[in-house]
Amino acid sequence: MLFSCKDSEEIPKDFKLTEEFKDYWFSGEAEITSYDLQQSRYGENREGETVMIFVTEDFLAEEQVKANSGSASNIPVLKLNATKNFVTGIYPYSIMQSDFFPLNGEENAIKISTSIQEWCGQVYMQLNNRSNYKISSHSYFEGEADQDFTVPKAHLENDLWLKLRIAADSLPVGDFKMIPAFEFLRLKHIPVQAYDAFGEYYSEDSLNIYQVEYSEIKRKLKIFYRPYFPFTIEKWEESYESGFGENAKMMTSTGVKKARLKIDYWNKNAKIDISLRDQLKLK
Repeated sequence: MLFSCKDSEEIPKDFKLTEEFKDYWFSGEAEITSYDLQQSRYGENREGETVMIFVTEDFLAEEQVKANSGSASNIPVLKLNATKNFVTGIYPYSIMQSDFFPLNGEENAIKISTSIQEWCGQVYMQLNNRSNYKISSHSYFEGEADQDFTVPKAHLENDLWLKLRIAADSLPVGDFKMIPAFEFLRLKHIPVQAYDAFGEYYSEDSLNIYQVEYSEIKRKLKIFYRPYFPFTIEKWEESYESGFGENAKMMTSTGVKKARLKIDYWNKNAKIDISLRDQLKLK
């Protein structure tokens, strides 16, 4: 049975969302943005594409999946599905990260999932927000295989993109602990845990920038966004060590906006709708 990606219709009374926010995000449409991608992998930059899809929907609190019908117990979330596609030599990479961020005043995602596919195999990792973060991870790499464990709660880098869209001034600043992006953790094969981080805001030309830096794992993320609602993300930069062993070197991956559509994409699945990909400048 197929279900549409319908936006949420109920907002808890104890959480105040502005009329501007409701008009934009509860309009029955998703915001889709395509980006030109330069992805560092194995010590070289690879050309590719990224697509970010933001949409609201109702979420079941206990099962932590999308609700198919309205209920007072549902949690409205702002969801981000972010995809990356690029090629390394002969073989392609496909990466998708999903974050379900509650609109009821909670501070962290209800659920995060990440999958990475390439010709060697595939990796999947999921976080469920319970009393701690419950992590399930599956990998074809020796020493990672099938794992289930918990991690103490901390800031989540995956959340930054959604928190920025909800309230741009709500991202952590100064010194704090943060769990890096799941994509980064899996591609680098480093432990899933919170690392020391430092966050700050500044501006450059017509854009605001949020930057978070981890000294221990040599990683820096910069998100460039419009300084007014709906705080659209125009580009980003990720700097980290690319490659392994003696060949590892600091490199920067980038994403730069190509096009943006606000549309009910789940209803656009006929052959005639393929032309919408041209509007998004997708290859």
